[in-house]
Amino acid sequence: MLKVIAPILLLAALLVAAIASDSGGGRAALTIVERDEVRTLDPAKMTWTQDIRVARAVYEGLVRTDLSTSDLRLAPAAAEAMPDISPDGLVYTFKLRPTARWSNGEQVRASDFVYAWRRMMLPDAGADYVQMFMAIRGARSFFDQRAQDLKRFAGDASIADRGAESARLWALAMERFGSDVGLKAVDERTLRVELAEPLPYFMDYLGFVSFFPLHERSVSVHESLDAATGQRRWASDWTKPPRLVGNGPMRLVRWRFKRDMRLEANQHYWDPSLLESQSIEIRSIADANAMVNAFRMGDVDWTTDVQVPYRADMLEARAAFEREHAAKVAILARRGLDQIAIDRALPSDPRTTIHAIPSFGTYFLNMYCGPLLASGRPNPFADVRVRRAFALSVDKKEIVSEIRRNGERVAGGLVPPGSIAGYAPPTGLGFDPKRARQELAEAGFAGGKGLPPIEFLFARDGGHDLIAQSLQRNWRRELGVQIELAQVEGRVFGERVKTGKYMISRASWFGDYADPTTFLDISQSGNNNNDRRFADERYDAMLLDASRERDPAARLAQLGAAERYLIEERAPIVPLFHFTQVYLFDAHRLQGLSADVRQEQHLFRLHVPGKGR
Repeated sequence: MLKVIAPILLLAALLVAAIASDSGGGRAALTIVERDEVRTLDPAKMTWTQDIRVARAVYEGLVRTDLSTSDLRLAPAAAEAMPDISPDGLVYTFKLRPTARWSNGEQVRASDFVYAWRRMMLPDAGADYVQMFMAIRGARSFFDQRAQDLKRFAGDASIADRGAESARLWALAMERFGSDVGLKAVDERTLRVELAEPLPYFMDYLGFVSFFPLHERSVSVHESLDAATGQRRWASDWTKPPRLVGNGPMRLVRWRFKRDMRLEANQHYWDPSLLESQSIEIRSIADANAMVNAFRMGDVDWTTDVQVPYRADMLEARAAFEREHAAKVAILARRGLDQIAIDRALPSDPRTTIHAIPSFGTYFLNMYCGPLLASGRPNPFADVRVRRAFALSVDKKEIVSEIRRNGERVAGGLVPPGSIAGYAPPTGLGFDPKRARQELAEAGFAGGKGLPPIEFLFARDGGHDLIAQSLQRNWRRELGVQIELAQVEGRVFGERVKTGKYMISRASWFGDYADPTTFLDISQSGNNNNDRRFADERYDAMLLDASRERDPAARLAQLGAAERYLIEERAPIVPLFHFTQVYLFDAHRLQGLSADVRQEQHLFRLHVPGKGR
């Protein structure tokens, strides 16, 4: 065994040494390894966890989650205090900190929030989280009118001067925004937001990355009007150093694609005491073994994902340590300590550097619901009976116990059970091959006859191949269908899913705020995260009715019914399991990580005492 492991360790050592020697700027106070590279630092475009994690360091919203509180309450960030809220719950008035500064030293202004939020509301931006902004008065009509104008423009070949007409339509959109949308910079430090209807979790929205401000002057110079489509376009140059101007505790000083990023302290940040580390290096290492070995050699402080084939063995070694100290673990747990705090109270042991922490996320299958496939052929998954047949023939327990092997829970619904107080997610569709075959026969495909080969799309990394093979066996055995596995590079995978060029794909979603709608809205008609192209008037109406319900318990019950209808009756999504996030770090060294289920981590609070800031 040592003869096999030694070359791997040597290769990992050479890789880490090569990266470190070429890093520039000196050794960082904190080193993190990510499996996936950061894809974008444009708040309108980001949906990936690693992007959002960095964004929380280089930008700052009006409020942020205080991870030091047991209930994760919100605290003022760019705002100097929590807002004044009108008695009817419609108008929120924020006062910005007079000391809030961008990384170039300029003052953060209310107009910077207006600029960023307006951009999110434009169909031109194609923001995945645009639906969150529809809570603001007039935002829906502004979005729809702009979309209609662009559609008419694109389809009218008789327009002689397309540049002039696109400029006219843009000016019209800006005029409508100013008069119709409930978002105003009252003065340099005062921002007023007016909602269409009271929204009990609106403040949770404001802590999310989509509501971060943008430095208008540095972003707007990269704007242009596309005379062919009439759309406003933004080149991505402003998201890269040295052009990126942020207002968060840290600033981006280096970003080398698929290699590394370096963050350093924003010297103009209003509260420098929040920064526990003055510099952070984030390395991208796609190879799972190299990630683990880089940590074991002591060159890395935190590995954010562990996907090695021997992960289950590492977790079992940790479990053995916990059994050795079971009495003390039980005492500490009764005191209310979380897993990380318990580790710090126990003897230091290398077995405890792996951490499996339940997270606010679910692994599921997308079923494309559009009437036609990308090839133009009829889509069998447009028939709900075919979707239910495939859902009912998945052995989720096998995936969790035989493939994942890290204590994750089988998923009935999208919302992880117990993650939101008072909410009861559905039990979902279980493993029922007999009913699955009946559903497929009723759709006209008895025994799989008449169905075209079904392509299952998934990305190369992350162990998705083993899950894909299990699904392939299930569907062949139980339904008699031909399954073709399409394994592609991660970026290609994302592009194909976003453009609807698939039949079934793997998918995952992590909640962004503490409300069921953070999971349920992604299947709403027109939502930019609705990669399934699922459209159902009844489901949309159920979500709308819940949004108008003022009784909190009744509202959660309505949302539970909506999720039950989505998963058990319409089945555009097949939940497989609720994630457990597996980290590598030494709890006796690294400080500042949160064990909360939402897995929100603030990079600027992480540090290793004695290593230097």
